[in-house]
Amino acid sequence: MPEPAVAVGEDPRSYARLMSAVYDATMAGHRAPARPREVIGESWRRMMAGGIGPGEVPTPVVESGSLEMLRRSSGLMEVLDEISHGLESLVAEGENILVVADAQGRVLWRSGSPSVLSNADRLGFVEGAHWGEGAVGTNAIGTALVSQRAVQVFSAEHFLRSHHSWTCAGAPIKDPRTGQVIGVVDVSGPAATVHPTTIALVDAVARLAESHLRQEHDRTLNRLRALAAPILARMGSPALAVDTEGWVAAVDAMPLHNRILLPEQMGPGRVWLTTLGMCAVEPLPGGWLVRLAPGDEAGQPGVTRVSLDFRDPDTPSLALAGEFGGWRHDLSLRHAEILCALALSPQGRTAPQLAEDLYGDRSRVVTVRAEMSRLRKQFAGLLAAQPYRFSGSVELSVCYPKDRRLLLPPSTAPAVRTARTVGAPAAGQEHNG
Repeated sequence: MPEPAVAVGEDPRSYARLMSAVYDATMAGHRAPARPREVIGESWRRMMAGGIGPGEVPTPVVESGSLEMLRRSSGLMEVLDEISHGLESLVAEGENILVVADAQGRVLWRSGSPSVLSNADRLGFVEGAHWGEGAVGTNAIGTALVSQRAVQVFSAEHFLRSHHSWTCAGAPIKDPRTGQVIGVVDVSGPAATVHPTTIALVDAVARLAESHLRQEHDRTLNRLRALAAPILARMGSPALAVDTEGWVAAVDAMPLHNRILLPEQMGPGRVWLTTLGMCAVEPLPGGWLVRLAPGDEAGQPGVTRVSLDFRDPDTPSLALAGEFGGWRHDLSLRHAEILCALALSPQGRTAPQLAEDLYGDRSRVVTVRAEMSRLRKQFAGLLAAQPYRFSGSVELSVCYPKDRRLLLPPSTAPAVRTARTVGAPAAGQEHNG
């Protein structure tokens, strides 16, 4: 049986008619006038072997209430801007939507004109929906994940008849550190919008996203290495510095490791690490200081002494005093506002309460959760959630300016404006977290 004689880019209408005939014959078990492209034919066979019928319209599973958690854990948040900028020309014309899905094919973000989004809604192509092959058949998201390469799916190449009015192009995004696929970028729209260059552009943007992830990883490790090197030199005992995911930035008097497996609930104190055994762990900005601990050192987590300094109106900072020295980290205005709000409420703040503290709008919980995700990654082990607060192991002290009116002068956050006049302790007074 021959491959299709007409390429989609040469004559989309002829190709659509041919593929419709191929699809009808294949699904009916008859001899088809041509063979579908290999990537499409393999996907169809997977669907039929899985018992999915071409007329079925399975309802995608929406991850109720957990979309923000999926977004934060995907590893894709920091490349959203690069993806959006790279594909804005395709979306700006109003005929296509841009979709970013995770490694399981769940839609995390989408953008496009209201009319195209409305059409996508009717197919269940919404944020939180599952678009893996097993959920909705052959499509650019699910098939790109299975094949681990860029895929364009046009009209009747979709396994479900309900999707034949669409075209989509998707490309997988891989974690450059591990080579594992962490998501898919996809451009979808009405079948009439098909263009042969779309798949090349989508694939190029996916590769740019991978390059950004690689560069950001290198920058993170370099910053951590510069901070940890003098601390390691003073210690004089086997130790290493790792980022929040266990990637090693610096090592002293130990065998070289590329990555250390960290427990899911990592915290300062004595921690058993599978690779190293019992270790003493201290927070670093963006990671951890890990020292081999003799057996007689095992015990309860110690106290972490943290100081917030708001005395310099231009440079708020957070400092930590550890067993082998300390470090100081300058804070952005937004992070300073958040930490100030948490220091004023030792019992903790929910996401709506923090939204009120920062923006005067309790509905801005998505923004708050994103900021807290970044802050908790930056200062691993120092902040807890549900509600957001300083961890119980943190001994916190806060230094306010003598003239309380000079507290974070550029800030317009309601919590900070209130603290300038009432409710804040005297300068330098200590709080226990």
